[in-house]
Amino acid sequence: MAHNGLDAFKENHESKVIDASRKLRVAIIGCGWIAESHMVSYLKQPDVEIVAACDLIPGKAKAFMSRFGLDNIPTDYPSHKEMLDDKSLKLDAVSVCTYNRQHAIPTIYALNKGVNVLLEKPFTVTLEEAVDVMKAEKKSGKVLSIGFQPRLDANMKMIKKIVESGELGKIYYIQTGGGRRRGIPTPFGTSFIDDKTAGLGALADIGCYSLDMCLNAIGYPKPLTVSGYKSDFFGKDPNYPGYGSHHEYADIFSVDDFAAAFIRLEGDIIVDFRISWAMNMDTAGDTLILGTKGGLKIPSTECWNGSVGGPMKIYHDVCGQQTETVVPIINDLKHDESLFDRKIRSFLDAVKNNTAAPVPTSQILYNQAILDGIRRSAEAGHEVEINIPKI
Repeated sequence: MAHNGLDAFKENHESKVIDASRKLRVAIIGCGWIAESHMVSYLKQPDVEIVAACDLIPGKAKAFMSRFGLDNIPTDYPSHKEMLDDKSLKLDAVSVCTYNRQHAIPTIYALNKGVNVLLEKPFTVTLEEAVDVMKAEKKSGKVLSIGFQPRLDANMKMIKKIVESGELGKIYYIQTGGGRRRGIPTPFGTSFIDDKTAGLGALADIGCYSLDMCLNAIGYPKPLTVSGYKSDFFGKDPNYPGYGSHHEYADIFSVDDFAAAFIRLEGDIIVDFRISWAMNMDTAGDTLILGTKGGLKIPSTECWNGSVGGPMKIYHDVCGQQTETVVPIINDLKHDESLFDRKIRSFLDAVKNNTAAPVPTSQILYNQAILDGIRRSAEAGHEVEINIPKI
């Protein structure tokens, strides 16, 4: 049956039937703030059984599970190793929800044990770590998906559809980023702001999302060079209003609260990038995707929330006239559904059906290479090349 090309822009709202006859046995590694979002979504799934959890802090995993009424599952593991070594658990999958610098180690161990992994973003801290994880993934043959739920938003999918339709022509320049006027994430303690745990700051927390929004839309071309800058003026200020009475946070702060970069990609594409946790401005600017036939403006948000800040606009010529086409906001989330739920569901479906990861490491490797390149360039004070090893 012939299909009109415009059908590609239609969303499929059909509900999937989930086979609950076989339950996937899932465990949580790291029981901090982000693990709560994983748990809330897992508990909505009819084909999931939470069978274990672990955390490096004694008693934390037990207290975490008790909040969800799961008092009888094993949590008294000193680390992820003992839990993954416990054959009685018969694990199908784990969510790795540790702080950034601990992403690689438990992920590699789980893959080596033959367990599928949903790894929270960012992928890792360094490019070298990401490569090590991918080597373990390749050897294991298991599903490893990275936690980029914003790309499951209908508006993000529309950005990709617009680019792929050819409406913009050849893409040659992208301005992107995002940020917060005052938004250093200290309400969750200091794990986000301490280099020993986070490794990267705003770059890893929200910068990876804005890069993915554009890079995924244009097919993730390989990054070639980066000229980067990062600063910590707000984080190092003991009078930063977000710290309240915790003036000592300024001494602990050892990551970036602002970063910017000029990134060259294969295909003669330039990315002008900026991201912030704190700045004296309401926005770091809208996202612009410029092409030879048209340009797309994506309104910024006050705080990165996984979607766009308002209706998008395509700037193009129609019959010789300069024209602006408004792309309305799409909301296809069902009642009580979140993007996090979609992230969890897409991972579970890949595990059950033995299909490709919904957010593959082969793409996010380039994302991580850029973040790592920005850090290296900022510390070196000059442009650096990005060299990605063959895996």
